[in-house]
Amino acid sequence: MTISIDPQKTNNESLQPKGWLRYFSFSLDHKVIGIQYLVCGFLFYLIGGTLASAIRIELASPMSDFMPRDVYNQVLTLHGTIMIFLWIVPVVNGAFGNYLIPFYVGARDMAFPRLNAVAFWLIPPSGLMLVASYFVEGAAQAGWTAYPPLSITTPQSGQIIWILSVLLLGGSSIFGGINFIATIIKLRRPGLKLMQLPMYCWAMLGTSLLVVLSTPVLAGTLILLSFDIIANTGFFNPVLGGNVVVYQHLFWFYSHPAVYIMVLPAFGLVSEILPVHARKPLFGYTTMVFSIMGIVVLGLVVWAHHMFTSGTPPWMRLFFTIATAFIAVPTGIKFFNWVATLWGGKISINSAMLFSCGFIINFVFGGITGVALAQVPFDIHVHDTYFVVAHFHYIVYGGTVFIIFSSIYHWFPKVTGKLMSEKLGIIHFAITFIGFNLCFAPQHWLGLNGMPRRVAEYDPQFQLINQVSSLGALLMAISTIPFLINILLSLKNGKKAGNNPWNALTPEWLTTSPPPVENWEGEAPLVKEPYGYGNPIISKQENTKKAI
Repeated sequence: MTISIDPQKTNNESLQPKGWLRYFSFSLDHKVIGIQYLVCGFLFYLIGGTLASAIRIELASPMSDFMPRDVYNQVLTLHGTIMIFLWIVPVVNGAFGNYLIPFYVGARDMAFPRLNAVAFWLIPPSGLMLVASYFVEGAAQAGWTAYPPLSITTPQSGQIIWILSVLLLGGSSIFGGINFIATIIKLRRPGLKLMQLPMYCWAMLGTSLLVVLSTPVLAGTLILLSFDIIANTGFFNPVLGGNVVVYQHLFWFYSHPAVYIMVLPAFGLVSEILPVHARKPLFGYTTMVFSIMGIVVLGLVVWAHHMFTSGTPPWMRLFFTIATAFIAVPTGIKFFNWVATLWGGKISINSAMLFSCGFIINFVFGGITGVALAQVPFDIHVHDTYFVVAHFHYIVYGGTVFIIFSSIYHWFPKVTGKLMSEKLGIIHFAITFIGFNLCFAPQHWLGLNGMPRRVAEYDPQFQLINQVSSLGALLMAISTIPFLINILLSLKNGKKAGNNPWNALTPEWLTTSPPPVENWEGEAPLVKEPYGYGNPIISKQENTKKAI
């Protein structure tokens, strides 16, 4: 059963603060909340990027001469936590999910608008609390994994603040996941079937299921860890009979699905962007849907491939190796479908397309190294080395962050009614792509040759490669400058985009830019072929019916 919400008779616009003030208010408009997520996440991205720069400055020399060892551990912990929980997850889920999902299902807003606002407003205080811990009592030092006994023996105050922050952020994710599931399942426009939804809806549905199923496990685990720290219990403390391996199992039961919580929405976003700028239908819609759901199922049963060196028995190693190999299949299906979508298309060489293609290249490389790490003999040799660091960043930054930038260039005209500068966008892509690969590709060599991760000091033989990596990080930092200039100049003096500058067929483009409070002035359009670029006459007749 689906429910369609008609426009309300009251003047909702009068209840909202005007101008820029509405973005600092407890707004119930899903579009405003989406932009709040995006801006807040980007601010934390700048903080996390600054911490990353500090890490690479320290690693430019083999000695701990830029910051003390304990400070390095604090910076490393804050960097990982901020980038995952305050930048990537809130943006690919909260920002684009909130802005686009109601459009895609033909709804006026999310299913639970107030819960939606609460989910966002949990993020700023938790993030500020996390960052402030560094200046007050000292931030957590146990890394973003918070493995005991290290997290138990390091200073308590920073670790407890870290746990409280992550618990608040986890609550925000759960609220958002429930909201997305309810919106996609119950608020679809009458006549709109599940298999007619844009691919991003399926990506967010799968992601939300992972969030709801796995995040409570992390929350419970961190609560038990806090008991060990504060009350001296023995859940994970080996001195008191606790089992640190149990913590690893519980932590990775969430944290490997967390990788897909970050990348599945990116899969959906790139599936929306490529057909528009290639002027071709999305190849293999049905297989894409089943591959997303396949990843959701398999993503819950591969966690222990992070624990091949933790004393896992041979049968367990075999099972998780096979399961990890299987999860590469649906990911490979997606890669094939994206390439097939591009093949023979009328490709526009613009910023959104360049970042999307950069994503495909980076993610494939990261996926190949992931399959290698799933093989026990190889993993034993490179575990806890910079090979893992390189693999992780190729997936998370080379994959997800590239799509975040691609999505900003693609939907900026919808949000603002103005176009971004393509010249600055191409410069932004070129510096980012070169800097990223210069930074993280050499780290595979470091890992293969035995350089451990999470250390401030290392063997001098690795200095040259680390300096090359630090140079790449510098370029990535510099790449932010043309992006920020582009945003500011486009907001002020950008060329008017019109309602649909890309001639796209998905529902968000079938209204004004920027959209009205309730998305459409009249009835929501019924879009049954969101990727009907192969038959422009039929798709135009189908998708513009009842649209403004």
